[in-house]
Amino acid sequence: MTLEDLARLRRARDRMDREYAEPLDVPEIARTALMSPGHFQRSFRAAFGETPYSYLMTRRVERAKALLRRGEMTVTEVCLAVGCTSLGSFSSRFTELVGETPSAYRARPHDHGAPIPSCIAQRLTRPSRHRRHEGEPGSRL
Repeated sequence: MTLEDLARLRRARDRMDREYAEPLDVPEIARTALMSPGHFQRSFRAAFGETPYSYLMTRRVERAKALLRRGEMTVTEVCLAVGCTSLGSFSSRFTELVGETPSAYRARPHDHGAPIPSCIAQRLTRPSRHRRHEGEPGSRL
């Protein structure tokens, strides 16, 4: 993979970060990277360790967690606000990444994170498909 390819992949990833709530699909994002959809998917996975869809859904779940912590929106409203069109798929992915349903996450108190700077809170609450288990190297911040 060339440096130019990596730069184009980063542009596509940055677009997913900015436009996570938009109806993005692989062909659309691949155009940002000036690649065919198949080449883009393979290259993205090789460069970042996950598929573009997985990356996008992780960003959406990350934003959903912030909206659910506020408690001002229903789970369905949050689902739509982060760009998901299926409540079932959103709930399944949320549960997979966070370890609890969106409703359970929304219902529990979140005031314990109030004094933590937002940049640290974001890192601590970022959902991950690659959870480290306690005792493994790097399992603590």
